[in-house]
Amino acid sequence: MRRRWVVRFAMGTGALAGLFALLAIPLPEEQVVMGAGARPFAWNMDARWEELERRFVAARRAGCDAPVRERLDAAFRALHGRLDELEEAVRASPPEPDDARFEAFEVDFFETAASMGGCLDRLDALLAVHGRLRVLLEELERRWDPGERAVRERLYRLRYGGRTALEALLVQMPPDRMPALQRVLEPSCRGPSTVVRGVRVCSGDVLVSRGGAPTSALIARGNDFPGNFSHVALVHVDAAGRARAIEALIERGLVVTEAADYLADEKLRLMLLRLHPDEARADASTDLAHAAADDALREAREREVPYDFAMDHADPSAYFCSEVALWAYARRGVRLWRGLSTMSSPGLVHWLSSLGVRHFETLAPADLEYDPALVVVAEWRAPRALQREQRHNAVIDALLEEADRGATLDFPPWKLPLARLARAWSALARSLGETGPIPEGMRAPVALRVEMLRARHAEIERAMTPAVERFARERGYVPPYWQLVRMAREAAAATADPR
Repeated sequence: MRRRWVVRFAMGTGALAGLFALLAIPLPEEQVVMGAGARPFAWNMDARWEELERRFVAARRAGCDAPVRERLDAAFRALHGRLDELEEAVRASPPEPDDARFEAFEVDFFETAASMGGCLDRLDALLAVHGRLRVLLEELERRWDPGERAVRERLYRLRYGGRTALEALLVQMPPDRMPALQRVLEPSCRGPSTVVRGVRVCSGDVLVSRGGAPTSALIARGNDFPGNFSHVALVHVDAAGRARAIEALIERGLVVTEAADYLADEKLRLMLLRLHPDEARADASTDLAHAAADDALREAREREVPYDFAMDHADPSAYFCSEVALWAYARRGVRLWRGLSTMSSPGLVHWLSSLGVRHFETLAPADLEYDPALVVVAEWRAPRALQREQRHNAVIDALLEEADRGATLDFPPWKLPLARLARAWSALARSLGETGPIPEGMRAPVALRVEMLRARHAEIERAMTPAVERFARERGYVPPYWQLVRMAREAAAATADPR
């Protein structure tokens, strides 16, 4: 009897070992060796950042007495004067992207922001300048070709750079004093609408946001023009004023999310965009934006659309988040994403390839801020979220530098059989209406690499946190972004696997 039990135990153990060995066999993976072949944007202004920080420190020491305020008032008047000149030039004949007046405005805006270190209560004046800049850029985007490299660089420097300079001050403010909402433009809409967080939201509006996960940081930063956004959703508002977000989620594919649930999900920032009035008037017989939202809502209810891990925006059989808005409007004759994002750095391309991406010229969420078919209505920033977002960005920037030096998203081979079992369990859970640990369509090796990215990101963030806190304690202000990148690089080096 005992011998029979031993034989059965040995046979069972051998079968399990054989199954484990079978599940551990790696599948051949397609390797992508070339990305979009473009040139990643680089500021190449480290000395300038140091000088701006010195100016900020000096301004903190100088305080905010009458002479300081007078100098700031003069700086604000000069910035408005430069905008007056640019607006007049745009009305007459749009200046070229290399026009020296853009460079002059950029320099003055950065220097004025740095000079406000002791006068943060004047931030409303800088916000007014920044708001006018955003309106000017909306007009330029209608007149320039967003596919041209010189155009993209100029718009990026002004949009992303202006936001960065502004937010370098916002993170210094007490959370209860930081303005959470910045209004830009608010064109009217003909379809149903409702008010969300103090702003009227129309059916057909587009929401771009930034999630709090490391993968969200990779989506936002992982292209030739690193940005601030990682997700796109299309708004539908019905006749009763009920608002919903139509979105493609990694875990579930195309879904409809109630507005309260959408807003409750962690978002470090949120921006609302609306169809440009000229585009909306193209079809006077119908409310084009609401019709596009109706189409998307109907599709989400009638068709099961999986998530598009390959990021193939030419194939509507599966969607990643940007494709929801893309195809809803395309079917109504409106082309979004007239300028596509490219991914060219070797390390980034290798990492994204290992995560299942197969297309390196694609629809980045941040692209919509530059799209001439849309206008920015408003942007919300959570007071404490900005600092977290900046730390996440700095860590991803440091990780992508590691990737360019050859670092990979490797995982221990023994985890592969467990991940494959988890994937099988996830498929069973989905058939029962539940959510499993691995999203549908995600291969087991990809799930393990995503987990490795999260773990490595968390490791670096933990390692740099003492330096961030020490900097703020000793110097009395939150470290600017270029300092966070330096700390992230040091933390990455200190925690790197010596192998």
